[in-house]
Amino acid sequence: MSNIKNDIFAGITAAVVALPLALAFGVASGAGAVAGLYGAIILGFFAAFFGGTPTQISGPTGPMTVIVAATIATFPNDISTVMTVVFLAGIMQISFGIIGIGKWVKYIPYPVISGFMCGIGVIIIILQINPFLGVESYSSIIYTITHFLDTFEKLNIQAIILSSITLLIMFFTPKKISNIIPSALIALVFVTLFSIFMNFEITTIGEIPMGFPDFVLPISFDILKLSTILTFAITLALLGSIDSLLTSVVADSKTKTKHDSKKELIGQGIGNTICSFFGAIPGAGATMRTVVNINSGATTKLSGMVHSITLLLIVLILAPFASEIPLAVLSGILIKVGFDILDYKFLKIINKVSRQDLIIMVTVFLLTVFVDLIMAVGVGITISSIIAVYQVSKNTQMKTSRSRVSFDIDIENHEIEILKVKGSLFFGTASALESRLEKIKDSKKIIIDCKNVSFLDISAIFTLEEIIEKFKSKDLEIILVLNYRHKKKILSVDTSNLFRKIRIYHNLDDAINYTQKYELVHG
Repeated sequence: MSNIKNDIFAGITAAVVALPLALAFGVASGAGAVAGLYGAIILGFFAAFFGGTPTQISGPTGPMTVIVAATIATFPNDISTVMTVVFLAGIMQISFGIIGIGKWVKYIPYPVISGFMCGIGVIIIILQINPFLGVESYSSIIYTITHFLDTFEKLNIQAIILSSITLLIMFFTPKKISNIIPSALIALVFVTLFSIFMNFEITTIGEIPMGFPDFVLPISFDILKLSTILTFAITLALLGSIDSLLTSVVADSKTKTKHDSKKELIGQGIGNTICSFFGAIPGAGATMRTVVNINSGATTKLSGMVHSITLLLIVLILAPFASEIPLAVLSGILIKVGFDILDYKFLKIINKVSRQDLIIMVTVFLLTVFVDLIMAVGVGITISSIIAVYQVSKNTQMKTSRSRVSFDIDIENHEIEILKVKGSLFFGTASALESRLEKIKDSKKIIIDCKNVSFLDISAIFTLEEIIEKFKSKDLEIILVLNYRHKKKILSVDTSNLFRKIRIYHNLDDAINYTQKYELVHG
C-alpha cells in the first residue's frame, strides 16, 4: 500500500516538473503548447504502461523537439504529413524493440554521445535567442545566427525583462527550494503573474483548448515527399530510442534494477504512434523527470501513468491560465534546459582526452549544430569504427621465420617460410598479410600459421584465396594451419574448392613434417 502512495506522490511531482517543459517544447517545436502537453500525456502514459523501465517518465525532450521543429519547417501548414513522420517513427521504434536493436546502443562511443548532446544543447540555446529578445523565432540555426543584427534591432525590452527574470530563477533558485517546487514551475507562475500585473504587451502562448485534441489521420501525404518523410522518421526513431535507453540506464543505476530494452522501445513506439493520431509531438524517456520521479519514491510504472493523468487534469482545469504564459518565459526555461543538456562530464576533461576522442566529439558537435543530426551520429560512429579497426590491426602480430629441413641436401631449396599470425585477421589486417607475403622470394613453400587467430572474417578469407591463386601461378605452395572452427568457416564458403585442394593442418608441427616428407620424396 505504501508503494502505491509513493508512486502516486512521485507521479504528481513528476507532472509538476513536466508541465513547464511540455509547454516549452511544444512551443519550440512549432506545433504549439497543446501539442507538447498532449505529447507528455499520451506518450507518458503508454510508454509507462507498455515500457520496460518501471520508473521512467517519458515526454517531449530536447533532441526530439529539434527534429520535430525541422519537420514542421519542411512541411509548413501540413499537420497530416508531420504526423505521418511521427507515426512511422513510432512504428520503427516498435520494430526496433521486436528485433532487439536496443542492445547495440551501448556500443555507441561516448565521444559521439557527448558531441551529439552538446550539439542539441547549443541548438536549443541558439533557437531561443529570438524569443528571449521578444522577436519572432526562426527554425534555422544558420539563419538565426546570420540575422542576429536584424534581430537585435527589433528587440522587445519587456520580453527581455521577463526572460531574464526567468533565467535568473532557473539558475539561482536554491536547491532546498527547487527540490520542493521545481524552479521551472516557480518561474512559469511567478513571471507570468508579474507580466499580467505589469500589463506587459508581449507575445503569449495563446488560447489552449480545454477539451481533448482533434483526431488527425497520419497516413495522408504526398507520395513525392516519401523520401523526406522517411528521413525524418528514421531520425526521430533513432534519437527517441537512444534518448530513452540512455535514460533507462540512468534509472537502472539509481534503482539498482535492470530495464528491458525490448519492452522499453516497444512502449516508446506505441506511445509515439498514438501521439500521431492526436497532433501531439513525440518524445522519449526524459532523464531529469525520471530522476525526480525516482527521488520522489517511485518504484513501479504506476508513477508514470499518474504523471500523465495529473497533466491531463491540469490541462482541463488550468488551460485559461496557461494561455497567458509569455513566450519569453518559456525561452528562459528552454535556455536553461539547453545548458543542462551540455555534457559537462566530457567538457571538464576535454583538455585531457586523446586527440582521436576530441576529433570525434568536435566533429559530431559541429555536424549536429550545422548539418544534420543523423549524419552527425553516423559520421561519429564511422570515424570511431575506423580508429577502433586501426587499433585492433596494430595489435595483430605477424612474425616471419624460416625453418630448415634436417636432411643433408641443398639448403637453398629446402628452407620453408613460416608466417605466424596472432590476433584478428579481418578486413583491417588482411592487406598487411598480403604485403608481408609479397616480400618472401626464396622459399618454395610457405606456411601461414593462423592457429592463434582469434577472429577471421570474409575479407580475410577472400584475401587468402587471392594469395593462394597468385602464389600458385608462381609455382609456390601455400600451407595453412587453422583451428577447427576457422577451417569449418573457410570450407563453408569455398565455392571454388580452392581451399579443399591445398594442405590445411591443425598444428604447425604437422605442416612442417609434411614439407620434410615432401622434400625427402621429391628432393
